[in-house]
Amino acid sequence: MFDPRRETVRRVLCFGAHPDDLDFGASGSVAAWTTSGVEVHYCIMTDGDAGGFDPAHRAEIVSMRHAEQRAAARSVGVHDVHFLGESDGFLEPSFAVQRKIVEITRKVRPDIVLAQHPERDFTRLQRSHPDHLACGEAVTRAVYPAVENPYAFPELQDAGLQAFKLRWLWLYGGPEARENHVVDITDTFETKLQALRAHLSQHPDVSKMERFVRANGESLAERHGLEQGRIAEGFHVVEVNAADTIAGF
Repeated sequence: MFDPRRETVRRVLCFGAHPDDLDFGASGSVAAWTTSGVEVHYCIMTDGDAGGFDPAHRAEIVSMRHAEQRAAARSVGVHDVHFLGESDGFLEPSFAVQRKIVEITRKVRPDIVLAQHPERDFTRLQRSHPDHLACGEAVTRAVYPAVENPYAFPELQDAGLQAFKLRWLWLYGGPEARENHVVDITDTFETKLQALRAHLSQHPDVSKMERFVRANGESLAERHGLEQGRIAEGFHVVEVNAADTIAGF
């Protein structure tokens, strides 16, 4: 299992279905990575065009949400934000979407790919927006086997984007039973809140949002045996290619 004391992490590629998904699910961990010198990229799969609460924003909601996500990313030390341009509410794990994921993953060549969980959580259905599940399914399908198979999307290999074996896949926002790794984000929690505040179009009640995020992080930390008052983010960590993984696609 993943041991931060033993693993060398240089680059991380993080996927979210919508602007703000990564800030809810993983920005405390991201801030810890960037503070320690890790290069982190964000890839947002839809434009968030079905989000927001103010009808006056409809004409400019895409540009607003792009700007909000870039600001949120900067606050946690992320300077590379990629947008795939899919439609909010219509994301599917199609081969076209998988190809985009393979392309950016081979460009970045991360040690860790982080994405939403493809399993539905019936205890809190809001975590399992169909786009979230599609994000997780598309990324999971892409990182194995297509990212490491030179004969998958061969035009990418021909363009110089060489296949490689990803070591770790981290999934967030899944069922509690799947959580097998937690990150103590107590020291970066205020930075996480700063990132979330950047998404002004999405929060009609900022104080309520902040209380919810804090309570959820404290509950998760307690569930995994951290000291009282600590705050955590939880992940389902999958070792895609280990030392004993056999060759093959």
